[in-house]
Amino acid sequence: MSHVEDPARESLAELAREHGLRPAIARPRFTVYLRQLWERRHFVLTYATSRNVSKYSGSALGQLWQVITPLLNAAIYYVMFGLILGGSRGIENYTAFLLTGMFVFTYTQRTVSAGAKSISGNLSLIRALHFPRASLPLAYTIQELQQLAFSMGVLLIIVVVTGELPSWFWLMIPLVLVLQTMFNVGAGLIMARVGSSMRDLNQLLPFIMRTWLYSSGVFFAIHDKVVGSAGLPEWVATVMYLNPAASYIEWMRDILIPGHAPPPLVWLSCLVWAFVALVAGFWYFWRAEDRYGRG
Repeated sequence: MSHVEDPARESLAELAREHGLRPAIARPRFTVYLRQLWERRHFVLTYATSRNVSKYSGSALGQLWQVITPLLNAAIYYVMFGLILGGSRGIENYTAFLLTGMFVFTYTQRTVSAGAKSISGNLSLIRALHFPRASLPLAYTIQELQQLAFSMGVLLIIVVVTGELPSWFWLMIPLVLVLQTMFNVGAGLIMARVGSSMRDLNQLLPFIMRTWLYSSGVFFAIHDKVVGSAGLPEWVATVMYLNPAASYIEWMRDILIPGHAPPPLVWLSCLVWAFVALVAGFWYFWRAEDRYGRG
């Protein structure tokens, strides 16, 4: 049977085009999309802040859990990896070493995990209101950044208490966090699009994050364990250093712990990951803007 166009539908489409009408969820041009996001920056910030406040409103300690949780995790890992498995051997100030790795990694881990659920977990909001969908993963990143501010304050106190004195290098801390945030935004946007259509992602995420945690040098010095203890080739350690989470951890350790000296490629890795992830993440997420919330 030959396909026959519906005259009524065709005339309606022509009428809509004539008067400049377009579908309500049509994807705007990329530059227009970025401008729309900027115009809604107050919504993004308010949404992130309200989520932070409501998250701990029902607990007795409230916002203190933002710091207590990573500290408790670090205490467990210190006993298991630092004392029992000997991960602290050869590392000066293992307490600062471990906590720096834990806090920096947790920021990326929680941002990426939250981004994966930012679309699928807000379908009612997406279907009720018209706004750039990237606002949601962006808000989740800002929420985690606000929590990191508490953790970094505690980390700096612990670093000083354990014997490291503040230096001019500490002025580079905001630079590292800005680059890490750029990477987190891009990674969160990518995971948001994947999570919006891949329902099994939430089941895979815990395994992915544990693997990422153990391969990022949070508990051990990468070169000493991979090349020195395990006897693996040098390129294996290089690949692990190029892991974005490991790169940001190593740079932060280099700033806070004078005796820690990562390879120079770490700094270049941080820069490349930040800009590549941010650009690729926005572009990849924007490409599916008109499909979020359907079905």
